[in-house]
Parts: sequence; structure tokens; C-alpha cells
Amino acid sequence: MAIEAKPQDSVLIVEYEEIVAGEDTPVSRQKSFQNVRYAATAQDLYDVANALFGLVDHTVLEVRRDDRHMLVDEAV
Repeated sequence: MAIEAKPQDSVLIVEYEEIVAGEDTPVSRQKSFQNVRYAATAQDLYDVANALFGLVDHTVLEVRRDDRHMLVDEAV
């Protein structure tokens, strides 16, 4: 029984630092962007994350990509 993993899409996850009003230390937060094209390059995703969070003056701590696959039984 051969199982094939067919690429579906990706999720872009950005961890960033946010300064909360009235707080002395910044808070770490995370934002996910669904339905990212599987064919997007790592460099493109990194550039987009930094550009988006640069607009709101948040420091990007980490950029991650989670790829999703559909597992299909080739025997069926």
C-alpha cells in the first residue's frame, strides 16, 4: 500500500514583539497567515513577514513555515 503526500498549502507563522501600553517589557505574540501558496519561496515569505510587521513597528523574532500535505492511498 503506497501512500503519497500531495502538497496542499502552507501556513506562515510570525512571532513578534509588541510593546503594550503601561508595561515596562515587550510581550511576545504570534500571528498565523493561512492559505499561503505552497510554491512560495522561503525568501519571499521572510520578506513579506518583515515588510508587514515593519508597517506596524513590531520587531520580528521568528518566521516559520508549516507545509500541509494531503495523504492519499495510491492503491484506491
